[in-house]
Amino acid sequence: MLTVGDKLPEFEVVGVKPGFNMPEENGESAFETINNESFEGKWKIIFFYPKDFTFVCPTEIVEFAKLNEEFADRDAVVLGGSTDNEFVKLAWRREHPDLKSLNQWSFADNGVKSLVDGLGVRDQVENVALRATFVVDPHGTIQHVSVNNLNVGRNPAEVLRILDGLQTDELCPCNRAVGGDTL
Repeated sequence: MLTVGDKLPEFEVVGVKPGFNMPEENGESAFETINNESFEGKWKIIFFYPKDFTFVCPTEIVEFAKLNEEFADRDAVVLGGSTDNEFVKLAWRREHPDLKSLNQWSFADNGVKSLVDGLGVRDQVENVALRATFVVDPHGTIQHVSVNNLNVGRNPAEVLRILDGLQTDELCPCNRAVGGDTL
C-alpha cells in the first residue's frame, strides 16, 4: 500500500459527475475520464468503499456530501469510488433517496489503470476496495492515509479536520478542531 510521501500513481477511472442521475442529461454526458493529472492545483480527497447498493457505504457517501462545500472551501475535490462500474453508480443514485443528485464525484475503478491496485487497497479475499481514504496535495503527494476493514465506516468530519491541519503547515495538537489553534 502506498503511504504518506508517496506520489499518486498513474491511473485512469471513469468519473461520474456531481449532480447527474442519468448517463446523459441536457445533452451532456454524466461520465468523464479522471486520471492522476485531473483537478490540477486542487487537493484530492479520494475515498474507496467496497460496493454500491450496500448498507454502510451510503452512510459515508452522504456524510462526505454534507461536507462537500467545506472541502471545496479548502480547494479540495472529493472523489468517492468502488470497483463497481459507472452505470451501477448512476443506478444507485436513482434508487437511494440520499444519493439523488449527489454533489460530489463518484468513480468506477474497474479498468486497466486501476487506482485501487495502484494504491494497494484491494481486499484480496473479497476482491473489492477496502475503506481507504487518501488526502493528496496539489503536487500529487499523499499526505494522509487511513484504511478501515470492510465492516467499519469512517468519519468524514475527521478527514476534513486532517485536511484543515495539513493546510496550516503548522504543528497541530491532538483533537485540534477545524480552524483551531496551532502550536
